[in-house]
Amino acid sequence: MPASKLFLIVFWTAVSIAAGIWVMRGFWWLRSAWKRRQAGEARMHSTQSVIWRDPGPVERIDFAAGPGGHDGAPAPPFTFVEEHATGSQPCMSVRDARGRVWRAKWGAEVNTETFCTRLAWAAGYFVETTYFVAVGEIAGAKDLQRAKACLDETGQFCNARFELDEAGVVKHFDEHSWAWNENPFVGSHELNGLKILLMLLSNWDNKDVRDVARGSNTAIFEHRVGKRRREARYLIIDWGAALGAWGGNVLSRGRWNSEAFAAQTDQLITGLDDTTVSWGYAGQRTADAVNGILVSDVRWFYHRIAGFTDAQIADALRASGATADEVLTFTKAILERFEKLRAVAQAAG
Repeated sequence: MPASKLFLIVFWTAVSIAAGIWVMRGFWWLRSAWKRRQAGEARMHSTQSVIWRDPGPVERIDFAAGPGGHDGAPAPPFTFVEEHATGSQPCMSVRDARGRVWRAKWGAEVNTETFCTRLAWAAGYFVETTYFVAVGEIAGAKDLQRAKACLDETGQFCNARFELDEAGVVKHFDEHSWAWNENPFVGSHELNGLKILLMLLSNWDNKDVRDVARGSNTAIFEHRVGKRRREARYLIIDWGAALGAWGGNVLSRGRWNSEAFAAQTDQLITGLDDTTVSWGYAGQRTADAVNGILVSDVRWFYHRIAGFTDAQIADALRASGATADEVLTFTKAILERFEKLRAVAQAAG
C-alpha cells in the first residue's frame, strides 16, 4: 500500500474518532442540562452551608473505626430489602439487627471507598459512614440480577462495602448536587483542600452536577443541628475510582492498584511558582481540579494532615481489606505524597 494512501487512512480514522468523542460529549452535556432544567432548583431548609469541620486532635482519630466508630459497625444478621439497578457495581439495601439500613456493595470499589472515606473524614471532610465487611450472610435475598453472583445459595457473601443510609438526613443527589466551579466555597482553602485530597488519592471520577446524565459524584446532605436548624453539608459521595492510576481516558485509569498508585507519586506536583502549584493529575474534570490552587491552600491542607502517622494510615488500610503487601505499598506512597505537599508548604514559608 502506498505511503500516501496509508497516511490518508490513518488521518481520517483519527478525525472520525475525534469527531465521535466530541459528538458523545455534546450528547451528555445536552442531556445533563436538560435533566437539570427539568428538576429545577432544590428546596433547601438549611441556614448555613459547610464543606469542612475541624476533626480535632489527630492522635485521637481512630482510622480503623472511621466516622461511625467501632460501635457503629453493621450488626448482623442482615435482612434483604431491595437490589439497586443503578451504579457501576452490584449493590443492594439490607437491614441489620439494630434496624439500620445499609447499602451493601461489591466489586472493584469496595476497598477504595472504605479507605478514602476514612482519610477524607480524618482530614475534616464530610463522608458517608462506611465499613468493609469481610464475610456475612443476608437473609431473604430474592430475584437478584447483578448481585446474584455476590451471594451463594445460603445468602453468604464476602468482601462487601456497607454504607449507612442515615435516617433523618435530607439528601440532594444528582440534579440537585453541586458543581466544582459553582458552590459557596469557591476560592476557599476548604474547597481547594478537598481538590488536593482528591488528587492525593488519585480519584479521577470527579463528576459533578454538570454531568448528571452520567451520574454526579457530589451531593448536599442537610443535617439537623438544632431543634429548628439544619446545615447543608457539601461532600463527595463516591470515592470508588481512586488509589490506582489517574488519567484522561478509560485506558489509562485504574482503581485500588498499589503499584500503579505508587508509580504516579512523582507526578503529583509538577511545578511551583510564587503563588500557584501545578499538578500532574488528570480526571473527568481535570481543569476544575488542578486550576486555581495556591501555595497557601497547600499549606492550609498540609497542616490538616501533617500529623497522620504511618500506623494510622496502615490501620485504615487494614480496616478496608488491604493485604499486607498493599498496606506497605499504599502507606509508603501516601507518605511520600504527604512529603511533596510538605515541601510546597515549607517553600512558601
